[in-house]
Amino acid sequence: LKAAAHALFKKLKDEELELLVQAVESRGACDSGCVWAPRGAKQALPPQVLLCRLYRWPDLRLPHELKHLCCCAGGRGGCGDPAVLCCNPHHFSRLAAPETPPPPYSKASCGPSWPDEPQHPGTQLLEFSYNGGDWRGKRLCSPPPDTSISWSTVKDGCWCKLAYWEHRTRVGRLYAVHETSVNVFGELPRGSGFCLGQLPAAHRSRAVRRARGKIGRGLVLSRETGGVWAYNRSEHPIFVSSPTLGPPGTRGLTVLKVLPGYSAKVFDYERVGGEGGWRLPGEGPCDPHSIRISFAKGWGPCYSRQFITSCPCWLEVLLNQPC
Repeated sequence: LKAAAHALFKKLKDEELELLVQAVESRGACDSGCVWAPRGAKQALPPQVLLCRLYRWPDLRLPHELKHLCCCAGGRGGCGDPAVLCCNPHHFSRLAAPETPPPPYSKASCGPSWPDEPQHPGTQLLEFSYNGGDWRGKRLCSPPPDTSISWSTVKDGCWCKLAYWEHRTRVGRLYAVHETSVNVFGELPRGSGFCLGQLPAAHRSRAVRRARGKIGRGLVLSRETGGVWAYNRSEHPIFVSSPTLGPPGTRGLTVLKVLPGYSAKVFDYERVGGEGGWRLPGEGPCDPHSIRISFAKGWGPCYSRQFITSCPCWLEVLLNQPC
């Protein structure tokens, strides 16, 4: 790539090179602007593929493996000049898919066949109740009542609210999201969004402290055309589940592993079910307009952690139903 990279660098203006250095040296931690490069028919690789291979993913091959991040003006129509495109390698993510690489826990058939309804009085379902600033879980022997928030009555204009959990305890208040995207992170010297490091909690276990140390730059949630996307900015995988992640007609739990630097469409507004709720294996009905994201630890039928509440650090995304 050396000759192709040098040829590209010669075509960039000084201010574009400065932006590229800032993005590469910070590894995407600092917000950097678009690096506009001229489109050229004689280039062996498109500029964005070339720089992404050089600085992020040596195995990258084709442009369709990439997705513009929501911060990139190039993905929103560019700067008005069709002769240029953005090639900032930290304005792109790779696309995650359940089948590449194939995580065994994403296959609904790999676990036991979970019943739709309790088969005997000993079947336990999970209900969450609010008590003194924390949400705590308790076991029931009958289906829990509908505890989902009535988002149709929300008047503040937010498109989602975020709840941070440690095992079965919710930490802090709901975080309302009004902008089209939000950063969720552990600790950053600079940045804005939902900082989990500022949420107080007493008596954290060693497992929780260890998992919190892996959140780092966290993730970006963005509302885009047709759905919600998650971009993993951290150095460890995140694990995602929602009612629209599995193939059509899937009745089991689908958990998608999203590697560092990858993005996934984690919710599809067109595929969401009706008002009947989303039934999770062993946990009972949940809000169908919701997403669950665990930091660094997976869960599901083929994991020792069967339920999301067994994960040390996880995020619940409660979506406002689109009009």
